[in-house]
Amino acid sequence: MNNRTPVFTDDPGWHGKRLQDAFAARGLEAVFISLKDCGFDFSRAQHPGITIPGFDSLPRGVFVRGVPGGTVQQVIARLDILHALTMSGVAVYNDGRAIERTVDKAMTSFLLHRRGISTPATWVCESRHMVEKIRMQQGPLVMKPLFGSQGMGIRRLEPEEALPVPLEQHVEGVYYLQQYINSGEGAWHDYRVFIIRGKAVAAMKRHGTGWVNNVALGGRCEVYAVDSEIAALAVQAADAMDIDYCGVDIICEKRAGDADGNMYVLEVNSIPAWKGLQSVVGYDIAQLLVDDFLAKAS
Repeated sequence: MNNRTPVFTDDPGWHGKRLQDAFAARGLEAVFISLKDCGFDFSRAQHPGITIPGFDSLPRGVFVRGVPGGTVQQVIARLDILHALTMSGVAVYNDGRAIERTVDKAMTSFLLHRRGISTPATWVCESRHMVEKIRMQQGPLVMKPLFGSQGMGIRRLEPEEALPVPLEQHVEGVYYLQQYINSGEGAWHDYRVFIIRGKAVAAMKRHGTGWVNNVALGGRCEVYAVDSEIAALAVQAADAMDIDYCGVDIICEKRAGDADGNMYVLEVNSIPAWKGLQSVVGYDIAQLLVDDFLAKAS
């Protein structure tokens, strides 16, 4: 492998630095590049057709840490780059298909449901009239953006509440609704399991100050067992997405006493953060990722 590896991201930040150090530990240089700056060049017969700034030839592998948002045409063009790299024999980690399956919550829910993996009752539709009918038959619901992460734009809807107009994080006119799972009023918590190549490598329990437990919104982390039933469910969810690495969010319904009840997969994240998880484990998650990436690209 060439000693320079593209890492696709627009905001390297903490995660980029951890990956950069992990690549350097293997004698390689991580080069941060935005997918916005990549493109196609079909003007020369011998040219590979895909342009990556700073690379005259295609690398053996690319590490994906972000696909920038934009118009529908812009997002399609950026995903086309990932698809074309895969078709050209480049190891794309995670590849375009995996990102498409997980960034779209409706498709994630469909794939989990098709595999029989436990996930909250979910509805996706465009009709406000249909949403009102659903709400008449259900208890509290959670409205989420179809595309989004880190808990942004999530709203809990009580049955007596007026249906809000979708926020800017929501796709206009598309409603993604899930049954509200009570993990314990005042003791809210859920779980994040980090999966690499079909194996749970790290897990944590997140305690929230409200019913949304994301670390980005102030959740408190504690380490959790990777040989638990929760981790096994996360592995099943990752397998349903056919993905190299991901973070799987799982919630357990509160039952009598303090014990957890039924488990539900909330989300599968193909570009997961792991800063909170790294704070409670004693090994380098970035190094695990880079080593698995290098094995795929070899």
